[in-house]
Formats: sequence, C-alpha cells, structure tokens
Amino acid sequence: MQEIGSSNKWIGKIFMYAVMAFTVIVCTFPLLWVMVSSFKSNREILGNPFTLPTSINFEAYVNVFTQYNFLNYFLNSLMIAGCATVIALFIYSLAGYIFAKFDFRGKMLLFALCTITLLVPGHTKAQPIFALIMNLGLYDTKAGLILVYTSIGMALSLFILRSSFMTIPKDLDEAALLDGAGFFRTFWSVNLPLARSGLATAGILMFLNYWNEYFFALMLTTSSTNRTLPVALQFFDSAFAYNYTNMFAALTLTVLPGIIIYLLVQEQVQQSVASSGVKG
Repeated sequence: MQEIGSSNKWIGKIFMYAVMAFTVIVCTFPLLWVMVSSFKSNREILGNPFTLPTSINFEAYVNVFTQYNFLNYFLNSLMIAGCATVIALFIYSLAGYIFAKFDFRGKMLLFALCTITLLVPGHTKAQPIFALIMNLGLYDTKAGLILVYTSIGMALSLFILRSSFMTIPKDLDEAALLDGAGFFRTFWSVNLPLARSGLATAGILMFLNYWNEYFFALMLTTSSTNRTLPVALQFFDSAFAYNYTNMFAALTLTVLPGIIIYLLVQEQVQQSVASSGVKG
C-alpha cells in the first residue's frame, strides 16, 4: 500500500510539473519568438520563422528610433504612466490608510462604492469621460490622460492598499500618537514604510495597466506629440506592413519596460499577495 501511495505522489508531481511547464511555454513562447525575430531579416522570418537568427543585428532597433519617432512615443507613455502612477499611489494610499485604520459612519458603503467600479467595463464610461475632458479643455493633452488614468486605477489600488494597511498593528499608531505624531506623520513615517509591499503591488499593476492602455489614449489624443506607444503601434502596423523585423523590434521595445519593472519589484509583489491571502 505504501508503494502504491508513493507512486501516486510521484505521478501527481509529474503531472503538476508538466502542467506548469506547459503553462510557462504557452505564456513565454510568443514573447520570446517576437524578441528573437526582431534580430532576423524578413527572408529568415518568412522562410524559417522558428529558427534562430544567423547573426545578431540591431539595425531594426536603430530604424525604429530614427525613422518612426519611436522615442517620442516611448517618452510620452513613460511620462503619462509614471505621473499617473505616482499621483494615484499618493491619493489612494491615504484613502486606503483611512479605510483600514479609522471607523466612521458609512465606511463600508463608501468603500464598496469605490471598489465596485472594478466591475464596470471601461468602455461604458467612455462618453461621460470624453465629455468631462472636453469641458475641462484637456482634450489631446497629456494632463487629460494622466487625470483619466489616475481615476481608473482607484478600485484595484484601494483594495490592495487597504489590505496592506490592515496588516499593520494599530498599537504602532497609538504609540506614535502618544509621542505627539499627528495624522500625516503617523501615516508617512510609521505606516507607509511598513506597507511598501502593497505599494509596490498597486504601483506595478497600475503602471502596467496605464502603459498598455489603448482605448482612452486613442479616444482622447489626436496629435503625434501626445500619442502613446499602444496607439502609435497602430500606425506602425501600416508602416511596417512588409517589414516584420522593424515591427517585432517595436513590439519588443513596447513590452520590455513592463517586464523589467516587474522583475525589479517581484519580491514585494509576492510578499503583498501572500500577506493578503493570509489575512483575508
């Protein structure tokens, strides 16, 4: 019986690792294929799409930056996504701290109203958001996109940050209060450093969402000076219709920043997810 039980365990482990390996291959293969293909010529891509390049050539990356104003679109996306993330983290960390540490009438109702927007599709809010941006005179401006992006990150950020602040003992707040610390000092010096894993998680999720956002960027911008990378890729498709090497190079440059940022903060993200699961 013990031999049967041990064999079943081995079969279960083999099956588990096989499923994990299959999932990793399915998720990473398209990305790796695009990156590898960006170093191949059109002839190699069309003739042998799944082989390695015969030589490493960065000409496609040089062409993307020199011929198609890629740097401007890259900097637009970086500035808009970065500013929106910083502003949203400051506002929603304060809100999450209040929801986690203070009791007031209607708190749960207000929190539910803020987070229920996570269930509302973004396209259903297009008309009121467009009208608001037009009335504010922010159409085709970076400030308009930053304002919209800051608002659409509210639900997920509040959910994560509130959970992070709830894991911090209230005894620390009481000790800070006895030492004469006010509301903002207690928040900034005591709670915020201890909630850095939640801040990293909320920040990376918001940044990646803003970086890859296409619908509102297309709807609220028209000029190339304010165009972001996801929208610019639409125009690259026509420009690179028969130049797959340049297209894959542009796609690689669009995807890489998000991957690099996640790799830098993945430890904090994993800690936040684990702590939320334990406390939840």
